[in-house]
Amino acid sequence: MRLLSGDARRAVFAPLDDGALRSEAVVRRVGSAIALGLLADGEQLPTESDLATMLKVSTVTLREALAELRKLGLVETRRGRGGGSFVRSRDDVLSELADARLAELGTTDLRELGDVHSAAAAAAARLAASRASRTEIARLRDIVDRLASAGSVTGQRRTDGRYYIELAACAQSVRLTMQEMDLHLELGQLPWPPAHAPGLLDVIVAGHRAVIDAIEDRDAARARALTEAHIETRTLWAIELRLQRLGGAGSAAVHREVS
Repeated sequence: MRLLSGDARRAVFAPLDDGALRSEAVVRRVGSAIALGLLADGEQLPTESDLATMLKVSTVTLREALAELRKLGLVETRRGRGGGSFVRSRDDVLSELADARLAELGTTDLRELGDVHSAAAAAAARLAASRASRTEIARLRDIVDRLASAGSVTGQRRTDGRYYIELAACAQSVRLTMQEMDLHLELGQLPWPPAHAPGLLDVIVAGHRAVIDAIEDRDAARARALTEAHIETRTLWAIELRLQRLGGAGSAAVHREVS
């Protein structure tokens, strides 16, 4: 299932922010795009020169990143006619990258990321309640049904991300849709909480269905409030997982707040 693939590719290959460790930033961008399904298994990447230009990095930096992606098994480079660099989706590697990224972020970083996601998704839900067509609402329900039946961590993560992107599309806002894509390229760098706690997927599915019900009822305030509460809970899950990895004493308190 592909949604808004043209816009998604523009988000994947948008210029990186200035800063240090840019080869690592390229690895994260490509890794999260693979995790979200914005880059498909077997898909050919742009040429080195084109990709370096798109991301606004040097060819040396780009080659360092591609070498690391090959080492991780996420990219395969073929020589000769019909050659190039091709995507390889590996759940084990993507999980390792996500764990490493979580270890680098503090709880404040996770909270701020959740705040931005809440603001964007809640605005999209509020607007969708007055703008979404019946066809678009049915499409949202289909995506959530797919999420409920997804059998792999990668499938769950990808379908959940597409729910939020489609929600923004239902708001009929190009800017919100692009913002969701950008956010999920960053969110896709983090572990998928339901993989670590049975039952969380059911909570996510129920939360999405409640939002869709509010949109269908044209209740903008309820759609917004439900989305804000849902993302607040998911942010707490991410913080809890971070504290668990550190062995932090605050983990039990966060768990009680989530429950």
